[in-house]
Amino acid sequence: MNDATLLHRQVNPSWIQHGRVTSQAFKPTPKDEFKLSVYDGDLIGPEDAWVHYTQTLSLESAGVLAVTVAECRSHELDARPDPEPFPEHAIVDFSGLGTSQIEKKSKKLKASAVDRGWQFEPEAE
Repeated sequence: MNDATLLHRQVNPSWIQHGRVTSQAFKPTPKDEFKLSVYDGDLIGPEDAWVHYTQTLSLESAGVLAVTVAECRSHELDARPDPEPFPEHAIVDFSGLGTSQIEKKSKKLKASAVDRGWQFEPEAE
């Protein structure tokens, strides 16, 4: 991973309100130990990441947004490989931050991702 690496984030359908992605899409939870789960774009493309997430892991995703490693670092968030669950897995680490800092940083990441646009959206069935 380098600064330009895209980190693909699956967007749960419930994180889209009135046609807009909420910051929840980039906000880790205590159950995730404040580590945001993403796919390492150097190892897998957005469509393949979506297929893995929805078919292999059997989870719901409305599509894939992405931030770069550099964008994470610009907000003092560590982005690193985490191949334990599967080889293409990576994390953005929010641990050690307070609730308001997590909220602010997740909003900034979401804004960057939305500005970049959808990396993959499944066709409507």
